[in-house]
Amino acid sequence: MPDPLLERHAEALRLFGRYVHAVSDAQWDAPTPCSEWSVRDLVNHVTAEQLWIPPLVTDGRTVEDIGSTFNGDVLGTDPAAAWDEASAAAHTAFEVPGALERTVRLSYGPALGSAYCSELTADCVVHAWDLARGIGADDRLPDGLVEFSIKEVMPYADGLAASGMYDAPLEVPAGANAQTRLLALVGRSG
Repeated sequence: MPDPLLERHAEALRLFGRYVHAVSDAQWDAPTPCSEWSVRDLVNHVTAEQLWIPPLVTDGRTVEDIGSTFNGDVLGTDPAAAWDEASAAAHTAFEVPGALERTVRLSYGPALGSAYCSELTADCVVHAWDLARGIGADDRLPDGLVEFSIKEVMPYADGLAASGMYDAPLEVPAGANAQTRLLALVGRSG
């Protein structure tokens, strides 16, 4: 029987990938809701995150072992192909039997592979929204991914702003839908 977490992870990767493949040549330098990042910077960031997964999860390497290997441009001349390759390898690494139960040594300390997979799934969902906004595409996220991401992000939403990776959570308007609540948790207004 398929693992629900792996199904959500694959769904988030497909969602982000659809937007990557929709980027036109003229849009790579367009701004995104991530004020420091262009469309290309955003895709590069999420692609680099995928590149970290096989050495950390499959090979048992540490952040220190990997060092600056994935710093800088990881997209090359074909960003969509770079994304496809990195996301496929990342998902394959999490699918290896026992990978979700394995301890992964991350920059903030040890975590179970399942926790790392959940974190990256939610991150991919939020960044899919960022990318959709950056390229002017439909930014409605699938309900299941939104609900999954809210459950993932809620316990540590306040800490995300302290990390410098996200803006502070926003106040959620009364009666807001799930996507609006998720975006508010990570400092975005949708």
